[in-house]
Amino acid sequence: MFAEHGVEYVLIGALAARFAGYPLLTADADMTPSRSAENLGRLAAALREIDARVFTVGVPEGLSFDCSAATLARGEIWNLVTAAGRLDLVFFPPGGGDYDELLRHSSRYEVAGAPVTAASLEAIVSMKEAADRPKDRQAVAIIKAMLERDARRRS
Repeated sequence: MFAEHGVEYVLIGALAARFAGYPLLTADADMTPSRSAENLGRLAAALREIDARVFTVGVPEGLSFDCSAATLARGEIWNLVTAAGRLDLVFFPPGGGDYDELLRHSSRYEVAGAPVTAASLEAIVSMKEAADRPKDRQAVAIIKAMLERDARRRS
């Protein structure tokens, strides 16, 4: 659906790590979109198509909001609930930089015929170390073990 709208983004977090073999599941998707005005317009259209709402703990079905490019541009993090599940938009993930920086260290995959750009494992480690939550510490240990295993296989 994001590909159909031409949205430029880099998938980050555990879902992005799954493309490289990360074994744990996640309940949401995290992405860093390009902040260009054109891209935010395409992103807003895609979000309206999947009935995006602002997620809050007290209102799990989400709160409606003006899902427009101008509104999206005013935030740095949007925690959303959609018809497709939970989605967090993080424009400047701590430890990750912005869209352009993440794009330089990413890989492209194809999912159901649509292209998906995912952050590198190294970038995901950096972001998870910056977040430093208990679940992130566990993920960092697993991802670092994956990177070490891959390095041994290459040598």
